Amino acid sequence: MKTVLKKKYKKIGILGGSFDPPHKGHLYISKIALTKFKLNKLIWVVTKKNPHKKNPYLNTKVRIKLSKKLVKSEKKIVVKYLDDKLKSTKTFTLLRYILKKNKNTKIYFLMGADNFIKFHKWYSWQKIAKIVNIVVFARKNYFTKAFNSIASRRLKKSEWLYINSKKINISSSLIRKF
Repeated sequence: MKTVLKKKYKKIGILGGSFDPPHKGHLYISKIALTKFKLNKLIWVVTKKNPHKKNPYLNTKVRIKLSKKLVKSEKKIVVKYLDDKLKSTKTFTLLRYILKKNKNTKIYFLMGADNFIKFHKWYSWQKIAKIVNIVVFARKNYFTKAFNSIASRRLKKSEWLYINSKKINISSSLIRKF
């Protein structure tokens, strides 16, 4: 994380997840975020395990390697693994850490609409909305569920943004089926 945090950035995007495996959908929303929000840097934070999902299919080192390979030509996207450093897989802990290292920086936390539906189950989810800008990307067949979710109803409209971009019909779970 030192290489990302030594330089002062005004806007950083965070895309966290198990990336099991990473795919073009992750890259697609990353590129949209970089352009739309004029991000200086976007960090893919690979986590050992998503607490709301089954154990990953691929081991952590393989997922990090595949993620780095997928973004190797993207100068503004870096891949990091911070679970061991943070002693946590909690998004709130990660975001506080990044904010502490990057004072006066605007953080954009990216997630798919499928994750936003369960966002209210995340540790300190309402606090997350207070410290970063939550950006929810459209996923096929999740629009209505996202807008009817507990998080959607309880968070202020100013605390999250829905991006209705072209939906790519790809997901890590779909890839694992093949």
